[in-house]
Amino acid sequence: MLTLGTVKDAVNVLSEVARKTDLILSKTLLEGHEIYLKSENLQLTGSFKLRGAYYKISKLTDEQKAKGIIACSAGNHAQGVALAAQRNGIKASIFIPATAPISKVEATRKYGAKIMLIDGVYDDAYKAACEYQKETNGEFIHPFNDEDVIAGQGTIGLEILEQLRDVDSVIVPIGGGGLISGIAFAIKQVKPDCKVYGVQAQGAGSMYQSFLNKKILELPHVNTFADGTAVKKPGDLTFDLCMKYVDNIVTVTDDEIASAILALMERQKLVAEGAGALSVAAAMFGKLPIANKKTVCIVSGGNIDVNILSRVINRGLLKSGRLCHLTIELLDKPGQLKDVSAIIADLGANVIRVRHNQGGQNTDINDCFLKISMETRNAAHFEQIKNALTEKGYRITANEQ
Repeated sequence: MLTLGTVKDAVNVLSEVARKTDLILSKTLLEGHEIYLKSENLQLTGSFKLRGAYYKISKLTDEQKAKGIIACSAGNHAQGVALAAQRNGIKASIFIPATAPISKVEATRKYGAKIMLIDGVYDDAYKAACEYQKETNGEFIHPFNDEDVIAGQGTIGLEILEQLRDVDSVIVPIGGGGLISGIAFAIKQVKPDCKVYGVQAQGAGSMYQSFLNKKILELPHVNTFADGTAVKKPGDLTFDLCMKYVDNIVTVTDDEIASAILALMERQKLVAEGAGALSVAAAMFGKLPIANKKTVCIVSGGNIDVNILSRVINRGLLKSGRLCHLTIELLDKPGQLKDVSAIIADLGANVIRVRHNQGGQNTDINDCFLKISMETRNAAHFEQIKNALTEKGYRITANEQ
């Protein structure tokens, strides 16, 4: 039975390994709002997952430890389990989706765990891990649907209340629901008037759909680059706790997540993975009623794959109107490019790519197309440039912000 005493016990156990992460006031992420960032991306192993995994493993008996432990994970729980196993001298076998970032896989391997890569997503790795557990009789360390794991994650809630006593609301990323279950339970025991909101990626909203329909639902598939939350079905324990203690759950798009990652990097100098930026995306794009509220966003992890980071940044620039493309149809004669470039430069944008194509079979012989990519301040700035070009007689045939 999950109790506040269990969460407090987890605080004591974790004092030997987990960092008490900073609560950072942000004055730049969302103008006119008081936003605090709980920087679990700076936790040991780069994610909050260490808390639940370590506390769960600390509760095992010597006999259980001797059997070895088994886990499944999209990557962050794997690292927490592997580190805890290493420190306790336990053999660990961890099943990870083959789609997980290489950086997470290799970090787990460095802690000495045996890695099994499974085709598919988290749920496929979970099935393989369960089959292996039956064969070996090892101890299964569930990433979210376990009371001790939930208690470990709940220590974040107690830390927040200690760091910001008059907190009004907390926004928490959701995958299977272990993090929000622990945080919501702990906070509601001590400060029941504090709102706890959850947020999922739109392409992986299993808890969102279950919460909305008041029953556990399994998605046929998930699709999001926020791999840490790509779970088809929430746990029964986490679902029950969410229904009891969580005030609302919303979703954000991958584009909104990318914008949040970019904003955290530029304005806060913090690196977040997709799952880790969910809470900030929900705040930035007005998904929740947090105006005039002291709001904490849990930045749950920072283990983003550097191989996709450039793509995420590019998407974030597009979403925020900082990177724009347009195509102009004009006569193929000297001076056209110079005139167009002058209009754009005079308005303070920076052209970064130009492509000149002659017209096709459905255009006049002397027509051509000028495709321009530019850096702009925001969407309004891009509109200003388009209007200026149109006023000068140029015909814009396509644009992308």
